Amino acid sequence: MNSRSPFTYPDYYLRNSLTLIRGGAPYFEVLEDLINRARHYLYLQVYIFEADETGNRIRKALERAAQRGVYVHVLADGYASQGLPEAFIKSLAEAGVHFRFFEPLYRSRYFYFGRRLHHKVTVADGQRALVGGINISDRYNDTTTYKAWLDWAVLAEGEVASGLHNICAARALSPWRIHPSRIPRPPAGKLPQTTMLAGIRVNDWVRGKQEITLCYIKLIRQARKEVLLMSSYFFPGLRIRRQLVRAARRGVRVRVIVGGYSDVPLARHAERYMYRWMLKNRMEIYEYQRNVLHAKVAVCDDSVTIGSYNLNEISERASVELNLEVWHADFAQTVRHRFEEIISRDCTRITSYEIFSWHSQAIQWLTYMVIRFLLFLFTFYFRQRE
Repeated sequence: MNSRSPFTYPDYYLRNSLTLIRGGAPYFEVLEDLINRARHYLYLQVYIFEADETGNRIRKALERAAQRGVYVHVLADGYASQGLPEAFIKSLAEAGVHFRFFEPLYRSRYFYFGRRLHHKVTVADGQRALVGGINISDRYNDTTTYKAWLDWAVLAEGEVASGLHNICAARALSPWRIHPSRIPRPPAGKLPQTTMLAGIRVNDWVRGKQEITLCYIKLIRQARKEVLLMSSYFFPGLRIRRQLVRAARRGVRVRVIVGGYSDVPLARHAERYMYRWMLKNRMEIYEYQRNVLHAKVAVCDDSVTIGSYNLNEISERASVELNLEVWHADFAQTVRHRFEEIISRDCTRITSYEIFSWHSQAIQWLTYMVIRFLLFLFTFYFRQRE
């Protein structure tokens, strides 16, 4: 059997239909349609849920679903979503929506300690699901005030949605481990006739899972032609950096799309410090210029991984993350084509580190060291527990 074949990994779902969805208005139209069409079970789990125009739109859709008899469960991160007003949560509860915060070990207004629920997933009836990096907030939508940050998701229909249902139902019932017999089973639905291999990958240090990290390592190691990354907050750990260097050295074209703007300016300066390393190792760098880049996607030949996982050690070691790994040449080509359009239309290629002045380089070095130190402090506890 070919060592590069996904069939060497048993945990793939076969009967699926997968569609790439861009963030902004297209994503929220699909999300609202998914909620509106739910008939039995609906699980929504998200990092940031805000009570703005977009948040209230989704709240009303969730309430309508609950009022027509759907079991609706919302799980929001207890740190990032702690600004939700009590009236917002009360409105959900009065409509019959089950709402819970995912609590870290400790949190305050400015600080938390422990896991954060960073994944963004919605599942309807175990048959349709959305997986990506998009939070519920005006920043991720196209409104009269905001232009959506660049992000992506996958609409998944078929067997993989049933697997996502099981994960979300278990997470809703308990932050720890539960017996599979306690997970409610949705009625069976008609499966798509298409065969698109998809695997669910989770990072969660409490449950001993580093599946997304290992997926990135595997896909980059197996790439023979191309690695194309679109990544926000790009600070990959040593294991992934090592695989990127090895890929470039064996002739794989490695392209990285990063943000020209960031909602975290300190991170933007620190990312640019890595340009010297990337250029030295023959990687192509493209800065997205139209808005904040928030995406977390990789295309490696005929495979794609997409979801909530950032290429940094917080996602690797300290957060609950969820990605889909897809093996399908046409789907990979669709993602590649969309990314190449963005590269040609909305990006600036960085070909020399010297385009930055000496004082800019000094700031980049300083912020990189600060970021690395903060990452070390944040993840040190988790390293000791692994």
